[in-house]
Amino acid sequence: MLTVNIHDAKTQLSKLVEQAAQGEAFIIAKAGKPMVKVIPLEQAEAGTACRLGFMAGEFSVPDDFDQMGSGEIESLFAGRKS
Repeated sequence: MLTVNIHDAKTQLSKLVEQAAQGEAFIIAKAGKPMVKVIPLEQAEAGTACRLGFMAGEFSVPDDFDQMGSGEIESLFAGRKS
C-alpha cells in the first residue's frame, strides 16, 4: 500500500483521491508515522437511496388541514382562553 507524507498528499491530493476512488487505498504519514488511511467509499446498493413520495397512498390529509385549530389559535392570539 502506498504511503505518502502529508506535504506530498497536499500537493497531489486530486490525483491521490482519484486513485483511491478506483480502489487504490493509501496512507498519509506525518514525519514517517502513519496517521490516516484513505479508502474508497462503497457504492450504495440500488434501491436504498431516499426518495420523495415513498409514502404516497399510505395516508390521507384532511381537506381542512391548513385550517385545523384556527379557532383556538385565534383565541390564543386575542388573549382569550378556549
